[in-house]
Amino acid sequence: MTSCGNLAVVSEPAISGRPVLAQAHGEKQLHVLTLAPFYPREEDEGSGCFIAEPLRELENWGVRHSVIVAAPFYRRKSAIAATVVPAILSRYFAIPKSFGLASSGAFLYSRLASSVRALHARDHIDLVHAHGALPCGHAASLLFREFGIPYVVSVHGLDAYSTNQVKGMAGRWCERVSSMTYKSARTVICVSEHVREEVNKGGPLSTEVVYNGVDTNVFHPAQDARSSGPLILSVGDLIPSKGHDILLRAVAALRSEFPGLVCEIVGNGRERDNLAQLARDLGIDDRVSFQGRLSRRQVAERMQGCSVFVLPSSYEALGCAYLEAMACGTPVVGCRGQGIEEIVQSGTNGFLVEQCDVRGLTEVLSRLLRGPDLRQQIAVQAHRTVHQHLTIRKQAENLSRIYTECAP
Repeated sequence: MTSCGNLAVVSEPAISGRPVLAQAHGEKQLHVLTLAPFYPREEDEGSGCFIAEPLRELENWGVRHSVIVAAPFYRRKSAIAATVVPAILSRYFAIPKSFGLASSGAFLYSRLASSVRALHARDHIDLVHAHGALPCGHAASLLFREFGIPYVVSVHGLDAYSTNQVKGMAGRWCERVSSMTYKSARTVICVSEHVREEVNKGGPLSTEVVYNGVDTNVFHPAQDARSSGPLILSVGDLIPSKGHDILLRAVAALRSEFPGLVCEIVGNGRERDNLAQLARDLGIDDRVSFQGRLSRRQVAERMQGCSVFVLPSSYEALGCAYLEAMACGTPVVGCRGQGIEEIVQSGTNGFLVEQCDVRGLTEVLSRLLRGPDLRQQIAVQAHRTVHQHLTIRKQAENLSRIYTECAP
């Protein structure tokens, strides 16, 4: 038995030898209320998967959860996926579009106050874990003021104060509300050092970096799964910052060297029509396949079967898709200056290129596609990196420690 704060790690054979945390004095578990603005849905299992997937593992570290998913009333209603920890969908009034973001936390608080009061009276809440400063973090700060329940805030993106998303006076209001939310939190959990730097631009705060973990029961190497021909895969929302246009231009530059090259793009978004048109303009529409949204297991199968995973994103806090591809034993290519730079050592367990550098991306892809031995060498190191440092279990261990330190 080893100690971790005021918890004890004990062996539990019933859970395949995984550690289970019990209170050093008694068996009471921590009860954490998770507030999330997104969560896996029936039609989109990838939405908020990085929030939902650690929850079951956290049960093995002495933490149980109640989960509330906050959705503004004007968004289409959709059911929570059956594959994750059950959650309550709470629809609240909000002023539409970005200029209503600063006030959204106050409206969410008004919607939640009575139900949280009842839950807290019935089953004491030790801590609230809010995901994002707005609206969930602000709502958590108001719940703290009302009921004295401490809270932590996770920041998953580089726009920590919403000033890139919202401009002008509305943006400055978002910045003030976010700043107050961070200051009254027990700690601010950042998914990378890049995010921590952004958070601390508003002044020094209590912060912790906890990298997202990978579910290695789903994302793992599979024997004989690789495509017989060169196959590039990209997974991400079809928005400008993901750099799919850069990828398509690199594919066009590679077509003569690799006549059988295929590029699969998984994801949906407002750029789909523009990207499809670009593929036609480049004369590679017969080589590019837009897959739309897929289930988590379907994404894993694509990652297990491709030659290289590429996401030349220019605004990435970390990037779960890189980690998942690495766990599948697939070489990954990302961009410098992003959160993934903290994980990928270029030339060792993956490759990094400059942002918007079509030529640099083309050269790296050519090198990887021409070199099966290089791909295998990179793949082994990538898989090792994830299994040593970036599993769901490691993420849960770090979160459970923070919960224990922050709960009264």
